[in-house]
Amino acid sequence: MSETKKKMLHIACGEGDVGEYVFLPGSPERTIKIAKHFDSYEKIAQHREHTTYTGYLDGVKVSVTSTGMGGPSTAICMEELVKLGAHTFIRVGTCASTSLKVKMGDVVIPNGAVKMEGTSNHYVPLEYPAVPDFFLLKELEKAAIKLNYDYNVGVSITKDSFYTQIEPETKPVGYELRNKWDAYEKSGATNTCMECAPMFVIASTLNCRAGAVLVSANNYKAYSSDKKTYPADFESRPIEVAIEAMRQVIKADQSSK
Repeated sequence: MSETKKKMLHIACGEGDVGEYVFLPGSPERTIKIAKHFDSYEKIAQHREHTTYTGYLDGVKVSVTSTGMGGPSTAICMEELVKLGAHTFIRVGTCASTSLKVKMGDVVIPNGAVKMEGTSNHYVPLEYPAVPDFFLLKELEKAAIKLNYDYNVGVSITKDSFYTQIEPETKPVGYELRNKWDAYEKSGATNTCMECAPMFVIASTLNCRAGAVLVSANNYKAYSSDKKTYPADFESRPIEVAIEAMRQVIKADQSSK
């Protein structure tokens, strides 16, 4: 670590290391897959669950940083990126279907998130909604259409624990978990992941823009823990959608200056 350049405590990046436009996958392994879509790129830092690559997209400096899983690490990552000048974030990840409207391999673009987590409560009152930036949402949908992918725009459920979703009956509060989950599904939620709600809330409190594009890892009520069933072939879909959308966002920002 350079003694002349102050680094952020968790992401280990310093001034000038990241662009204003940042892709946020959960998985560190997914960062390089995203960076390979840049015109050029270099690895900037790898610390804890946060791996960062920075490069250029249509001549504009952009970055990709992994958040790790869940709200707390996502919050820390975004806070530190904002301190370094980032203002536009697109989450690129996976989700699970909670509706017949979403099939394995479908691109999913959340237009809001159920706050079934605790991180957002440290930022806003419980009643405050978790919604993405509307302009990013529209550009992500346009990109999915342009790339001819089956997609869904719907509400995502953000939870803090993976196994309380798939094994609620084994938990002391299983009855409450099942009842809440049933209510969310009956209310129309189409998917679930672990980062969208805090990401949307944090962006709004920091005067930034955030959106998300995901790919469904399963069919409705067909979860499997067998790695062989994981749709690795579909992982490129949300990446391609995010890259195309970010290109258009950058272009729009430049034309408005």
